Amino acid sequence: MSSSSSRDPFPMHSEEARRLEASTATSTNWNSMETSTAQKVRASSSSSAQTVSLKSKGSSGSKDDNIYEDIENEDAHQTKSEHYLETEDEYFDNPVNQRPNFVVRILKAIHGKLYGDTLPIEQLLRTLCLSSTLFFMIGGYWLMRSLKDPVLTALCGVTAIPKAKMLSVGVVLFVVSIYNKLLDSSYKKHTLFYIFGTVYFFIFSTISLLLKHPTIGLPNEVPSYSRILGWISYCSIESFGSVMVSLFWSFTNSNVDLETAKASYGLLVASAQIGSILGPTIVSVKAESWGVANIYFCGAIAMLLLQGCMWTFVSIYGTNETKAESDAGANTPVPKEKKKKAGVLEGIHLFIKHNYVKGIFAISCLFMVEVTIVDYTMKVLARDHFAGLYPCEMGQSCWDYAAQAPTGMSSDATAAFTKFMGLFGQATNGLSFLLSLFGTSAIIRYLGLRLTLLLFPSLCLAVIIMVRLHPTLYVVFAAMMVLKANSYALNNPTKEMLYQPTSSAVRYKAKSWIDIFGARGSKALGSVVTNAFSDSATTLVQNGSLVGMMVASFLIFNARFMGKSFDHYIATGYIVGGDEEEDEVDGHMITDQVDKQDTSCAIYEDDKEIKENVSDHSDEAEGEKVQMV
Repeated sequence: MSSSSSRDPFPMHSEEARRLEASTATSTNWNSMETSTAQKVRASSSSSAQTVSLKSKGSSGSKDDNIYEDIENEDAHQTKSEHYLETEDEYFDNPVNQRPNFVVRILKAIHGKLYGDTLPIEQLLRTLCLSSTLFFMIGGYWLMRSLKDPVLTALCGVTAIPKAKMLSVGVVLFVVSIYNKLLDSSYKKHTLFYIFGTVYFFIFSTISLLLKHPTIGLPNEVPSYSRILGWISYCSIESFGSVMVSLFWSFTNSNVDLETAKASYGLLVASAQIGSILGPTIVSVKAESWGVANIYFCGAIAMLLLQGCMWTFVSIYGTNETKAESDAGANTPVPKEKKKKAGVLEGIHLFIKHNYVKGIFAISCLFMVEVTIVDYTMKVLARDHFAGLYPCEMGQSCWDYAAQAPTGMSSDATAAFTKFMGLFGQATNGLSFLLSLFGTSAIIRYLGLRLTLLLFPSLCLAVIIMVRLHPTLYVVFAAMMVLKANSYALNNPTKEMLYQPTSSAVRYKAKSWIDIFGARGSKALGSVVTNAFSDSATTLVQNGSLVGMMVASFLIFNARFMGKSFDHYIATGYIVGGDEEEDEVDGHMITDQVDKQDTSCAIYEDDKEIKENVSDHSDEAEGEKVQMV
């Protein structure tokens, strides 16, 4: 029989297949086999022959002879076809009914292109489970946010909105103080989702019931500042959006490593964008048929759903805290000396002390100055554009007979302006979703975090220059859409990754102050600029763009600094915001420990004892000793 016919055309890799192959080693035909008795005899004789061969080699050869030399040489000369035959193939080595179909193969190929090898299917499922928490959180928040101003206007009047904004700052400060107190307690971080989620569920459920009350709720159509339900509703929604989103990203940064973050944060942002689209959609489609109070209760249900998703994630995958307890097992924990609590102001202390934390603040918040300026510019241009298309004429409510001039926009102009802003919201959220799902992870993987940090502020500078050179409505519309979408898809994931080389105090406490009050302060600063140059659209574009270009230039400089610092801290293992001893050595602690061959866990002494114990064993354990060393 020819050599081609002597080879098994359907190679198998099970243990039984190997035994059958050994039984036909001397045969010229691949399908010949021996009985089980003959196999045992042949295996016994083969084992004895190998033992004699090895003993004779050990006695006749030198001390440095390698008994595995022949095997290594044989592997080195293995052909590609032989290697392929020994390697399992996903398509040919599986039964027909278990082979992946065409659609699955295409999806796997797309997954590999977008997320690479750093996000395997198992890790993808983990990310999707975690993203479900963010989906219900953001979806519930945007649903409630769509009801926030209408409910306050119906109960207290439209003039109450500016006052409610100022009041909400104090309420958010109070909630953040409680949040920081709980961080200092013995509660695990994931339990804060259950605590705050339950509290907000009862608050929103109670408000939804009271909104149906004939005198306290919406049936009473006489607005008054004394109707406290409107103030409670507004401040509750504001505090929920501020605290819970910050808590989610702090938790995620503490339980996801850097490589996984690069591949998965785009999916997290994409899930948030889906929620931000579906929440307002439910309000716009179902508000009239379901009623405002029932829609409000849907937001309360979202509080329960996000808790259920977080419980599912912790139950299946665990957290760093639960894994640390599990690894400890039955070992008696060593009592630790309690550190003095820095209190609710620890986040501000960390912000002042560390330039790295200040850099995160700049990336997280200062771009909002530019966004506020461009956003207001777009609205001024849109107002003038639609007022020209649908002018206010005599006889309409917008006409001032005393001045013989229009004092506002006509109803048609207002409707067109509203439609324009709705189109802007849809375009921005849609573009952000596509970028988050298909672009974020791929960009970060191919460019790296350092270059990606530079990408967004550079884009901001280019957009501001474009607005200055071509200040037309639809150019500003496109510029604003690009800014908003990329702030969600690029800036948010990258600034969250910057928390990787930071301590738990920075990730939770400093982050809460940055996300909540830093963002509000940046928007207020942008409003100061727009208010100063709001005389005309031309003045606003000329002067506001100069401020925007200065902010963008500073953010480019800050991104270079943060990229270098991030790479250095990741390479050295330095943790920003550790204890005072770590801060004093300024990241050189790891180098010093390597030089001294010592660690804080006394690993050097334990390793020395292991070596001494192994040296007392016989020569038979020599291989194990080499492996342990």
